[in-house]
Formats: sequence, structure tokens, C-alpha cells
Amino acid sequence: RQKAEAVAPQFPDHWVLGSDTIVVAGEQVFEKPVDQSHAQRMLKALSNSTHEVMTAIALVKGNRVLSDTVITRVTFRALNDDEILAYWHTQEPWDKAGGYGIQGLAGSFVERIEGSYSAVVGLPLCQTYQLLTTAIQEN
Repeated sequence: RQKAEAVAPQFPDHWVLGSDTIVVAGEQVFEKPVDQSHAQRMLKALSNSTHEVMTAIALVKGNRVLSDTVITRVTFRALNDDEILAYWHTQEPWDKAGGYGIQGLAGSFVERIEGSYSAVVGLPLCQTYQLLTTAIQEN
């Protein structure tokens, strides 16, 4: 919502879409890694366990806000230190919540997914379509 609200004043006659994703494992929230060590700690924590990927989407036009949050459960297989380090060197973990991109090489880490694949990638397509349809009907 904050991303969309930050841009919306520049386009007062249009709906503006914002989206953001976090990874939650237990009580820990994993956003984007700040460095190699941080990424490695996150991936080690996600290894051999199930975590939640939460992607929020918002459409903003003036004072009107339409929003939704999609939660997907992702289970990783056990990862060893060498493959975590090798994955870091691909540069893929940068700019990715939880330090991984399911649509790339980290897809091989995933044993199971319960929910929306596109939400884990970063934009839940079904829910975005539903929000856009609602916005169009309001115009």
C-alpha cells in the first residue's frame, strides 16, 4: 500500500498498483538480504523446513484503496553450506525476500508449495486480476 500511495499523487486519475513480499519462518521475518552473510543465514534457516511467503498488493486512486494479502506455504529440502554459498555466487539472492527466487535456480530447493506460485514470485496474478476487475467496475 505504501509503495502505491507514494506514487499515486503523480497519477491522480489512474489506479496505481503496489506490491511487496516478505518471507516468514516462525517468528522471523526475512526481507531482502543486506549482504552475503545475511543471505546465507536466511537460507540456512529456511533449509529443511516450511515457511510462509506473504505478498501484499494494493491499488490506490486518490483516497480509494483496494488491497489483498496472499499467503503461500513453501517447503525447502535440506540445503548444505556449499550449495548455499554456490547459490549466493549466482547473484540471484540479491533483491529477493528471503534471499531466494523460486522462479530461478532456487526452484530446485522447493519440495512443496501450498498456495500461489505467482505470489511467491512477487505478484499474485489471480488476486491482482480480481482487484483490477473491481477497480474497473468502480470507474
